[in-house]
Amino acid sequence: MKFVTYLHEDVEQSGVVSGSRVFPIAGNPSVLDLVTSGLDSALHAGDSALSMGKSVALERVSLRAPLQPPTVRDFVAFEEHVEGVRRSIDGQAGVVEAWYEAPRFYFTNPYAIVGPDEQVRVPYGCAALDFELEVAAVIGKSGSGITVKGATDHIFGYTILNDWSARDLQSREMQVNLGPSKGKDFATSIGPWLVTADELDPYRDSEGFLDLECTVGVNGVEVGRDMLSNMGWTFETMTAYASRDTWVHPGDILGSGTVGNGGCLAELWGRNGERTPAPLRVGDRVVLSVDVLGTLANTVVAELPAPALPPVRRRDHARARASLRAAR
Repeated sequence: MKFVTYLHEDVEQSGVVSGSRVFPIAGNPSVLDLVTSGLDSALHAGDSALSMGKSVALERVSLRAPLQPPTVRDFVAFEEHVEGVRRSIDGQAGVVEAWYEAPRFYFTNPYAIVGPDEQVRVPYGCAALDFELEVAAVIGKSGSGITVKGATDHIFGYTILNDWSARDLQSREMQVNLGPSKGKDFATSIGPWLVTADELDPYRDSEGFLDLECTVGVNGVEVGRDMLSNMGWTFETMTAYASRDTWVHPGDILGSGTVGNGGCLAELWGRNGERTPAPLRVGDRVVLSVDVLGTLANTVVAELPAPALPPVRRRDHARARASLRAAR
């Protein structure tokens, strides 16, 4: 079942998509409320909406991000992507050994969620804007210390995710050895809908990976293509790891990390030895497509001015030592 959040006649509504029509859900709960209620309850609400027969054509509504996630963990599960981006950032070949030890992730900004066909603004000071083609699992059941086998019961469904990246900002920030901040937290696109996990069961291979083709294009020109099944870890493994020593809760998003073979520009920059294809520009339209999950498109628009910051206060070591001596 495909759950959506959409705008129709200036009213935001939750619904279920079937074919080319969307069916509103009675009582208009948020999709996050439906996820929190549990998969069985959400499917019952969706079936009721379909049986009521009231619907509107998809082309007459504006889709929003399917839900507002409480948290967003973004993993890096594709070895080819890691290798290419590392070459782009520091010119080093191969993959660092630490990547093989566990499914690494970072937390990104849940307040910067962008929906289908919404504009993505270039972050202030960025000259190397990039997309990242990913799939995200949405948690449907709270848990801590979840096993890999048990994680299946904790995944509600899946959606497409674009982890937008300001590569020049990110590169400078990560020299501090803390991780990305403004290079990442300006936009994360999800959508167009949230597809329940049962719909993807036929695409699961013998090792638990989802055999879905993923493509990305800019202004109608294909840039990357890969299979989601090329991940190094399953979503169940990532769910188990995310819940280790803490909790995952309904609505939490776990991004797969960027697919290989051109899933982002930085990977191609690393392999080509130069910024070819060029960084995204104002007016570019980025379209991500994944089997079963649909298509997620956004257009890049110009940055806004930002208030100036005062320069850093550099420490005067001599004065600091003198102050310590005087205090004794």
